[in-house]
Amino acid sequence: MSTTPITHLYRSLLREIRLSSKQTRLTRNPTVSQHIRTLVDTSKDKQTLSRTLLETRDFLRSSRIHAELLQRYNPIHGMSEEERIKATARRVGLDTPIEFKKDQE
Repeated sequence: MSTTPITHLYRSLLREIRLSSKQTRLTRNPTVSQHIRTLVDTSKDKQTLSRTLLETRDFLRSSRIHAELLQRYNPIHGMSEEERIKATARRVGLDTPIEFKKDQE
């Protein structure tokens, strides 16, 4: 079992929440932080709390790193189908043809 103090785990979990959030400090909703703070304050079993905080922090860190790696090594991940086709064509040195639409007449 980890001998890391609860306060250290709590702060590292809040840091991971902040890093994984796409929002700025002004637009971030503090309810998650308040919920975790309530959980820490009301918990009676410190060993279970420590384990929960550690696993949650590790999950958030792994998810964030996974998303960064997907973006780095698969740059078309998260694009729409049309954007993905254009990016794939550009990768092999081609341009996609301009599509004719009847509304453009």
